[in-house]
Amino acid sequence: MDEPAFRVVVHLDETGSEKQQSVLRNISNLLNDLGPEQSEIELVTHGPGIDVLLLGSAFADQVRQLQERGVKMAICRNTLRGRSIPETQILPDVTVVPAGIGELVRKQREGWQYVRP
Repeated sequence: MDEPAFRVVVHLDETGSEKQQSVLRNISNLLNDLGPEQSEIELVTHGPGIDVLLLGSAFADQVRQLQERGVKMAICRNTLRGRSIPETQILPDVTVVPAGIGELVRKQREGWQYVRP
């Protein structure tokens, strides 16, 4: 399989339903514009941004829809530990990364485009 034309890592570390809604909408718009077959997108959450990827999130349906379109979701283990949230409280098919900030740096080092809406 060829490497996608666009590889984008999206950063979410903020709370607030308006901000989180905006970030998810931006990802959907990005997929619509670039085409899911030509893009690889990963949402990386840490700090208060992890709330969007937890069970009971108001955005669980949107997250699932984005996952079905190929968007990868990543959540910070450091934040989970710091907030005493067990991994059983994460939405399905979300990848736990050691540190959200480290994941962002690795992706950029690999040539991914960084977006922080």
